[in-house]
This record gives sequence, structure tokens and C-alpha cells, in this order.
Amino acid sequence: MLEKEIRIEDRDTFQKIFAKYGAFALDKEENLAQIIGEEEGNLHIDKGTISFGEDLEFPIQILGTLSTETQKWHWAWDNEEVGFPEELIEESKKVKEIGEKYNIAQFTTDMFDADLFEAHVIAMAVTGLLDDSAYYVVDFDGITFFVSIKSDEIPKDETIERFLSIYDRFQKEFDVKARLAFEGYTKLRGYEYKEREEFSVAKMGESRVIVGFTERGNVTHIQTLLED
Repeated sequence: MLEKEIRIEDRDTFQKIFAKYGAFALDKEENLAQIIGEEEGNLHIDKGTISFGEDLEFPIQILGTLSTETQKWHWAWDNEEVGFPEELIEESKKVKEIGEKYNIAQFTTDMFDADLFEAHVIAMAVTGLLDDSAYYVVDFDGITFFVSIKSDEIPKDETIERFLSIYDRFQKEFDVKARLAFEGYTKLRGYEYKEREEFSVAKMGESRVIVGFTERGNVTHIQTLLED
């Protein structure tokens, strides 16, 4: 019997989507952080890129902006008055299409109230869902730009140690269903997933990560069984 893949289902809410894809996005953010170090990103909308120092430059898509004054998120696909280059908002248009297909209001409402934390959650959901390499945040005089990056130049950490640290951090820092988050992250990382009543297992070759859950779905323990 084939495992059910991670995808959006008809009755999924935004919160469920974030639970499924958020840990994968957090992993990608860690990959980006390791390669850019302390360098701050410089956004070049005219070129459609973001650069970090003299050696790193990546293509970007503009997801949306957050006004620090009004505390409102504004999707880049609502572009009539803003005038972003059309080739830089293709990804945000995909998000809108997904929202229309699955009735996700957060993806189809052009502007809505959001603080900085909520804006990061939106960007994480999109990054995981569309399998971007990462997202990045740039401030311009009270307007915060959220852009996504796709690049093979960002190395991936495929170790079990990374997997453990990202999952543990994600389920602690965000209000998500921990078991759904574990399933999503496991499958998106390409590992085999098995579920029992009181625990779930991620199989990585001969190694295992076992997470125990209470009846309410809270994590009770995380255990590793490593191959010799």
C-alpha cells in the first residue's frame, strides 16, 4: 500500500496547510541562514534578485508586503496600483489560484490585518507549499517585503540531527498539530512515515525517529534509533 502524499485536501484550513508544510519551510530557512551568515540582503526589484555581499545573488519572487504602520498584509498578486514587474509576482498568483481552488481566505484576500509573526507564518506556508529554497524579509521605510528564493546554490542539510532539531523547534514554537506536522515534514523530506496509536515513526534507511503523542496529540518524547 502506497503512502498518502502530502498535499492540500478539500477541507484543509490555512492552519492545517501551515502544519503540513511549515517545518519543511523552517528547514529551508536554516539552509539559507547557514550560507549567508551575517550578511543582510539587498533587494533589486529591477533585476529580480536579492544579493548577500558580493558573492551571493539569487532570483526572487515577491510574495507580498507588510505595512508596519497599518499592520496589514498585502499580496503581490494585487498589483494594479503597486506595479511590480509581472514576472516577479507569478508565484503569488499561484498562491491565489490555490486559495480559490481550496477556499483558503488567507490566499485570496488581497489585504488583511497581520503582525510580523503572522506574516512570517504566511511566507513559511508558501515556501513549503511551493517548494521554494527559502524566503527572505527586507525592510523599506516602513514596508516589509517578503520574497521567495529558488536556487540550487543553497546547500541542504540532510542529516538526522537537522531533522530532529527542526521538528522539535517547529512543534514547540508554533501552534500546530504536532502529529500532522511530523507526518508532513517526514514525507516532504522524502522519508518513510508510519503511524501507530501512540507514536509515529520516520524511517531514514536503517535509522528511525520515533515521536510519542498523548491522546490530545501533544509530544511526549522524541527518540532516535541510529544505524551502526
